Amino acid sequence: MNMLTVCALVCTIVALTPYYLPHTAKTHLVKRSYRCGGWSEFNRRCFYYIAKPMSWARAEKNCMSLGGHLASVHNFMEYHELQRLILTGSHEYKETWIGGSDAQEENHWIWSDGTTFHYTNWCPGEPNNMRGRQHCLQMNHGGGKCWDDLECYGQRPSVCAKKMW
Repeated sequence: MNMLTVCALVCTIVALTPYYLPHTAKTHLVKRSYRCGGWSEFNRRCFYYIAKPMSWARAEKNCMSLGGHLASVHNFMEYHELQRLILTGSHEYKETWIGGSDAQEENHWIWSDGTTFHYTNWCPGEPNNMRGRQHCLQMNHGGGKCWDDLECYGQRPSVCAKKMW
């Protein structure tokens, strides 16, 4: 009976390991890159999904400590790649912080990495700055998995990005 219990425990741990350690799981969806130091490579940039929920400012500070910024998005293909990265890391399309903010000037959106904010994927009726306090950008919102402005202290996972070395 003890041997059966040990076998069941080991099988359970092996089966659940990708759920608890998604960054080490191999997948065909996201290409890990040696040039990106283990981050995922796309369009000459490196991306990394951070599953731990935190505020937008803490997420940006965390990305900066890793040598990047919260991810900017410049076209539909980049957005789709970020969605695939999140799906691989969390097994669902979680609402996730990316680097957009209009905290400096209402309705003037900028990327935290300083790149030009020209591509958008807002959900219908967004950004709406509900209660005058929504100044940070989350992706994968609602059924359309589009962008939404949210109060910056909300707790979300995040995606970091940096230029390739």
